[in-house]
Amino acid sequence: MKSEWLQLDGLSSDLADLYRDLHQHPELSLQEVRSAGLLAGALDSAGFEVTEQVGGTGVVGVLRNGDGPVVMLRADFDALPVEEKTGLPYASTARATDAEGHEVPVMHACGHDMHAVCLVGAATLLARAADTWSGTLLVVFQPAEELARGARDMVEDGLFERFPKPDIVLGQHVAPLPAGFIGHASGPVMAAADSAAVVLHGRGGHGSRPEATVDPVLMAAHLVTRLQGIVAREVPPAEAAVVTVGRLQAGTKDNIIPNTAELGINVRSYSPEVRTRVKEAIERIIHAESAASAAPQPPDIVWTHSAPLLVSDPEATAAVVAAFAQHFGPQRLLPMPLVAASEDVGVFGEVAGVPTVFWFWGGLDTETALAAFASGSVDSLPSNHSPHFAPVVEPTLSTGVQALVIAARAWLT
Repeated sequence: MKSEWLQLDGLSSDLADLYRDLHQHPELSLQEVRSAGLLAGALDSAGFEVTEQVGGTGVVGVLRNGDGPVVMLRADFDALPVEEKTGLPYASTARATDAEGHEVPVMHACGHDMHAVCLVGAATLLARAADTWSGTLLVVFQPAEELARGARDMVEDGLFERFPKPDIVLGQHVAPLPAGFIGHASGPVMAAADSAAVVLHGRGGHGSRPEATVDPVLMAAHLVTRLQGIVAREVPPAEAAVVTVGRLQAGTKDNIIPNTAELGINVRSYSPEVRTRVKEAIERIIHAESAASAAPQPPDIVWTHSAPLLVSDPEATAAVVAAFAQHFGPQRLLPMPLVAASEDVGVFGEVAGVPTVFWFWGGLDTETALAAFASGSVDSLPSNHSPHFAPVVEPTLSTGVQALVIAARAWLT
């Protein structure tokens, strides 16, 4: 494959402008209307058949180019309720109303704006070079990844019935790695994620008369501590899991014992067996703590969001990594450990019954990141979901575009 047409000359300036636009105007999950319009317009200009509002605000582009495999390229494009502190001239000052009715700051703190723009660039380059390959390109801009529901929403809206079913699903994520480098792994790549909303029921009263109440705050405090024993004592040492209580809310005043306490619990796991074991243990402990406290009614437990274990198919991954090595050089490839964060891109391959290949690529200043790696101070670097995280435009943009094109061309013939 010749690489001349992989250069972004004449395209890089427009892509950089689009990136800065999306970064400055982020939109929360399920609210990505403006962003979807920009991405749909870019696909239309590149010659794709474009459909909007798939699974909410999702955008799908199809480019049919003769016989051959159907290759799906996917990027997410929702933002987070984070106040940006990068100091960039195009930093976001946006605010929005979240699903609970609260006004929140909004920022592309996870790099989804970079994901989306790289996919625009890759789709454009592949369309321009359509005389060099045959097959069908399915381009999917997925909303609501941060809620771990956007992929499922698109599937349930008929993604694989309304559009060509893929033979391979390809995706990538910008990460706190040196810009210009590719991070890769085979098999399990990112953890399964499950979230639960819990309400513990007590009997409120005056803070001076605890004997006349059932204190849900004390109940919640014991529960938070007890939940930490699941991984330590119920998950085999050779396995991995994380149980986090990220939200605990109760009461309105120091001298009032409230009626309820609310918790938000998050689980990360790497195998179906451990995932089931941990979730069952969480429910068992919640019910047991409630009973031990003589709660007047059973707790409410609702599993809200979930994302499957993300598995990068070993055989397909080997083919893509070999293509990366040929194009970028093996010195720019970094083996990755298991990542405890989660991604719902695995839903697409799981539902379609086809392989998924997923990789990471660097977005931090190359010299700064390499120095941190060498000194063992990686944790000092801004990472995804940080108010200070914003990929450098180049070489992040060109590397992300080329990685998607190279991966697609490993399948398009």
